[in-house]
Amino acid sequence: MERSIENIWKEGFQKNDNLIAPEIDNLYNQKSIHIIDKFKRMFRNNLIAIVIGSFLFLIISYYLDIPVMGALFFITLMVHVFINKNLLNKLERIDQGQNSYQYLKAFSNWIKKQIAINKRFSKFMYPIFFLSFVLGFWFKDAEGTDLGHRLVDKTLIRFPETYLILGIPLMAIIIAVLIMGLLAYFGGRIYSWDLNIIYGRVLRKLDELMTDLESLRS
Repeated sequence: MERSIENIWKEGFQKNDNLIAPEIDNLYNQKSIHIIDKFKRMFRNNLIAIVIGSFLFLIISYYLDIPVMGALFFITLMVHVFINKNLLNKLERIDQGQNSYQYLKAFSNWIKKQIAINKRFSKFMYPIFFLSFVLGFWFKDAEGTDLGHRLVDKTLIRFPETYLILGIPLMAIIIAVLIMGLLAYFGGRIYSWDLNIIYGRVLRKLDELMTDLESLRS
């Protein structure tokens, strides 16, 4: 009686303590290694691009008279790179000698940890980006004085009863704190959007591969 390919594959899982048949195992191992290696390259190249971009912006910010913005951006991005470089090192240590299912399972656990860590960090990163933008322009040199103080002086001329805290309009502080709070609250979602834009296609392929393997093992 003829047997379908699906039945043959399922039988392969039932032999050898439910390991995949050698031919199928080799096929999925190659697919797993190829896709995960592609993710590693993208992840590594992304970190390199962030380092180069942050250095360039630091230099440019100096010539644009917004060094505070450049410095805060640079420090924040370097912390981001440091965290993810350590995560990448842990990914490199995953044993490729495991069968394809175990290899993908190990990568799946790693990606979940990586996303969780970066989501937590994003709750600080995006508010700091906004704060660096505000401070950068506040301390920008404008005809011998800070741009922020010039704006406050103009505001006081038009609205002399404006309440100030440390020389800053209370309403401006409230708005800034509100925006930072929203960025902190939605930081995890913003990171997820970024992740999907950059790695979405690769991660979807890995999910499909994982689904195939789990369906064959069932």
